[in-house]
Amino acid sequence: IVVVAVNSTLLTINAGDYIFYTDWAWTSFVVFSVSQSTMLVVGAIYYMLFTGVPGTATYYATIMTIYTWVAKGAWFALGYPYDFIVTPVWIPSAMLLDLTYWATRRNKHAAIIIGGTLVGLSLPIFNMINLLLVRDPLEMAFKYPRPTLPPYMTPIEPQVGKFYNSPVALGSGAGAVLSVPIAALGAKLN
Repeated sequence: IVVVAVNSTLLTINAGDYIFYTDWAWTSFVVFSVSQSTMLVVGAIYYMLFTGVPGTATYYATIMTIYTWVAKGAWFALGYPYDFIVTPVWIPSAMLLDLTYWATRRNKHAAIIIGGTLVGLSLPIFNMINLLLVRDPLEMAFKYPRPTLPPYMTPIEPQVGKFYNSPVALGSGAGAVLSVPIAALGAKLN
């Protein structure tokens, strides 16, 4: 279970790269929301069904948050500004998932459908607030480009609003729609 915990945490963090999230703040928001919602729900449902204990999802999200803060400290030590690296907000959404599991008397199907939807709707909103608190992410991305970025991924002038009318609405909707069937598939495989 320790191996699964570590690997699923790394998958979740890398599914929506929090530094990439800052580099391409607005345009990557939808992709970030979908991947993070899905990975949180799949991992948390797996653990909740394994233990049968409400609160497991919050514990899972807390571990991911701690790992990510350690990674944030490592990037800071490499010379990046502290407010350039975003730590995703998983814990409140995981608490909603735990609450659903508890309120439905540990019904795994209700946890997947209702809890997955709540995570898909809430996680993009919490992370939008998180993103708004970062000091001028686009300017920071131009000042500190990642040396590993290939030329075709070098930040360019943002086309905010050109393709997405509302990143929050798109991220929330897509996250909510996609996290439920993927969590259901994960539970079925379990």
